Amino acid sequence: MRRTGWTAVIRGGMLAALVCAAMLGAAAPVAAQGTTQGAAAAVAPVADPLPSWNEGAAKRAILDFVRATTDPAGAGFVPLPDRVATFDQDGTLWVEHPVYTQVLYAFARLRVLAETKPELKQAEPFRTVLSGDRDAIARLPLHALEKILAVTLTGMTVEAFQADVAQWLDTARDARWQRRYTELTYQPMQEVLAHLRANGFRTYIATGGGQDFVRVYAGTVYGIPPEQVVGTAGATSYGYDAAGRPVLTKEPKLLLDDNLAGKPEGIHLMIGRRPHAAFGNSTGDRQMLEYVGAGAGPRLAMLVLHDDAAREYAYGPALGLPDTEVGTFTPQLYEEAGRQGWTVISMKADWKRLFAFEP
Repeated sequence: MRRTGWTAVIRGGMLAALVCAAMLGAAAPVAAQGTTQGAAAAVAPVADPLPSWNEGAAKRAILDFVRATTDPAGAGFVPLPDRVATFDQDGTLWVEHPVYTQVLYAFARLRVLAETKPELKQAEPFRTVLSGDRDAIARLPLHALEKILAVTLTGMTVEAFQADVAQWLDTARDARWQRRYTELTYQPMQEVLAHLRANGFRTYIATGGGQDFVRVYAGTVYGIPPEQVVGTAGATSYGYDAAGRPVLTKEPKLLLDDNLAGKPEGIHLMIGRRPHAAFGNSTGDRQMLEYVGAGAGPRLAMLVLHDDAAREYAYGPALGLPDTEVGTFTPQLYEEAGRQGWTVISMKADWKRLFAFEP
């Protein structure tokens, strides 16, 4: 059964233990749209477009797909209007462990709201979260986390929300790397985004996270404009501020659950074309990859497997990796990837480096 409501934002599951542990405990430019001619590439080779990738099946799959779809003399040529690629965000484009960045933002915002709304300090589940009691937070049911998200992510104008998210992202730091969350994007995937755009593809984010949240930074971090972000979307209401100016206010009502089967539904609703390439990392991306793979012509479907505990994190539980509620990659998903011809990207084996700030 598909999860709905604010569950989509946190991808379901009991995240409370991970959330409490996290609480206590360079961007690619938009490349010019164009077409790479197959013959020209053969005559005048260019520098490796994927320098952060090790040689192997995953890197070859990307390069072969781009060559096949952009060679006008080839049988797999894809016209420019149809060159669409979709990317999950959390765990595919940037770090998602130990808990989703948007959930961390929601908890930080709760602490700020409690200063102006002291009644939150006495009401559950807010009092439990604000107490910092890790055992108590770990016992919070899912509907309690949904209530926190509804309170912290709604009730303000769209512009006020955007400004608040931007300020938090500029000041908040990840506990492990002590860097801004927007710096924890995977350099190999930034190179894929740039390579696809250099060859006429439009790149979209298709995320189970909040659409408004991701739109704040997608342009500067990924080179993806806000209109090319498809995510879980809440309702807004039209009204006027104290000066009589029109405003949109965020409401605690779900419009689009962009997770699981909601991803292809959202892609159809917001993009209107079946992508030729899709990238994900968890069970929440399975239907998107199925939908993309069912189309005619060359198709590229890839899943990032987090199997590098030394450089990042290792979780599955596919291939005997530790189980997780955040970015679950099950043995069943791994088996389906083999049956469907999807490429599984091993973070440990396929990526030379993870982040742009690494030497």
